[in-house]
Amino acid sequence: MEHPENNEAYKGLVVNAGIEQPSSVNPYLKRSKKRELSVADYVEGIVKGDVTVLSRAVTLVESVKQDHQAIAQEVIEKCLPYSGNSIRIGISGVPGAGKSTSIDVFGLHVLEKYDGKLAVLAIDPSSERSKGSILGDKTRMEKLSVHPKSFIRPSPSAGSLGGVARKTRETIVLCEAAGFDKIFVETVGVGQSETAVHSMVDFFLLIQLAGTGDELQGIKRGIMEMADGIVINKADGDNLERAKLAASQFRNALHLFPAPESGWTPQVLTYSGFYNLGVKEVWDMVYKYIDFVKENGYFEYRRNEQSKYWMYETINEQLRDSFYHNPAIEAMLADKENQVLQGNLTSFVAAKKLLDTYFAELKK
Repeated sequence: MEHPENNEAYKGLVVNAGIEQPSSVNPYLKRSKKRELSVADYVEGIVKGDVTVLSRAVTLVESVKQDHQAIAQEVIEKCLPYSGNSIRIGISGVPGAGKSTSIDVFGLHVLEKYDGKLAVLAIDPSSERSKGSILGDKTRMEKLSVHPKSFIRPSPSAGSLGGVARKTRETIVLCEAAGFDKIFVETVGVGQSETAVHSMVDFFLLIQLAGTGDELQGIKRGIMEMADGIVINKADGDNLERAKLAASQFRNALHLFPAPESGWTPQVLTYSGFYNLGVKEVWDMVYKYIDFVKENGYFEYRRNEQSKYWMYETINEQLRDSFYHNPAIEAMLADKENQVLQGNLTSFVAAKKLLDTYFAELKK
């Protein structure tokens, strides 16, 4: 680099020394550590409807740390008396069907017409490689995300069944205790494993698209049987006739399925989330269903069945964790796995040896 100040022609030039580059971080900034909340603090904040405390409680519920889990379970237990007073809606559909955009429109309509508060639990798919999630559903709910009576919580699926976060049901309890009387649970996609979300909601809404080939080819029979209502999105412009045709095909398909336990006949409607067309009709159908099942007693029956289902699911989960965290099993697992891979043991014999060891340890 050329320095002209060193040239003879500039003898009288005085060059001042530069100053030290200041730090990019304000040295006077004081970082305050978050105050640790007690169980009583969490419960009090949640019941008062403090969304900051609610968010921290949900983070505890989703944590895999044992001490976090212990606090979370105690908080959930104390919040139970304040829960159960909401309408829970499961929203699923093929990728690209416009679930997040539709929820934005649905949520605003429900808040305007039925008042109250709305919580959206959006489940985001986790990468099988990096185990990370983008958690970007909130960006497509532009209006709802800034609404004062809404709470949107994206959660990673973390390999859970059907893309439903493992702790979604506990999160529902906390949201209900915080005064949210409408809960939307958005899932990753469709398939037989959507049983998980069906087992925690009152109404299961399936969003479909028209004009993507055979309307019934890319969808499993199981998800069709679980749906309480099917809606065809993007029924606008040139796609309107295709949407009507798809709705007709779905109606014909539903007639082939056994009648639901609820006694309700699932309806098929068309709407446009982008242009806000037909949204009122969709939610008139949802609330008509809620009134119908509350009147015939199925609403309470289904809630009880769901509680029983999750009791057994929790037992299975705890047993699995107990098995894999048993020191004797941890010591044997890699060896048995190698023996199976080398062909020295069959999978079933290896599993039996591990289970026998586990049961023997329990008896000690």
